Amino acid sequence: MATGLVLALALWVGCSPCLGREAAPTQPRLQCQASRYPVAVDCFWTLPPAPDSTRTTSFIATYRLGVAAQGQSRPCLQPRPEATSCTIPDVQMFSMVPYVLNVTAVHRQGVSSSFLPFVPENIIKPDPPEGVRLSPLPGQRLWVQWEPPRSWPFPEIFSLKYRLRYKRHGATRFRQVGPIEATSFTLRAVRPQARYCIQVAAQDLTDYGESSAWSLPAAASVTLGLKSKVNSSKKPSPTTSSMAGRIMTP
Repeated sequence: MATGLVLALALWVGCSPCLGREAAPTQPRLQCQASRYPVAVDCFWTLPPAPDSTRTTSFIATYRLGVAAQGQSRPCLQPRPEATSCTIPDVQMFSMVPYVLNVTAVHRQGVSSSFLPFVPENIIKPDPPEGVRLSPLPGQRLWVQWEPPRSWPFPEIFSLKYRLRYKRHGATRFRQVGPIEATSFTLRAVRPQARYCIQVAAQDLTDYGESSAWSLPAAASVTLGLKSKVNSSKKPSPTTSSMAGRIMTP
């Protein structure tokens, strides 16, 4: 009821002749991602700034299960009205009916709305694996270990598979191995006295959605008979994908 009243007032203000003739407001651009499947779906949006607008824009975010207009709408949880993100809790798994997100922007020019239909399984994208660490083994081998992303709620039930890519310092391309269902892998025939950069990506075991971004790179100098120096990631970063080609100096 409260949401409907706010939206009605916003529509009245947007149509008021006292505001004069202004350019039509732009619509929010919506995106949703299930990096915490099946606990929640996180949604985000952007709104290009309106010209000569100094007032804060607020948003009304709701969702419903089903594309029919008569479906019951529920609030998509926002930290505050001005926030450009919201969370849909308690995802219904394997539903044949899609969710529909509705975001209405309320600003000086009036109101503008956008809709985004989605199926939760199709937008699964885990966060990058964490804690990538390297250990030298006898026989020109390198043991790589990592942890599932902490944001993935039930890795024992909703398993992930992983891909690993590595590059020797001075090489032009990464080599990839996988899929790997364990959280460790042994690289064989690594070169003595060589420095390697290694990253790991995660994906839902059943191929729903898409793969995560690559983890922070871990690097090690492999010297046979000596303990290698290791530089491992501690936590994921929003800029992980931009660091994909970097070599970290151990």
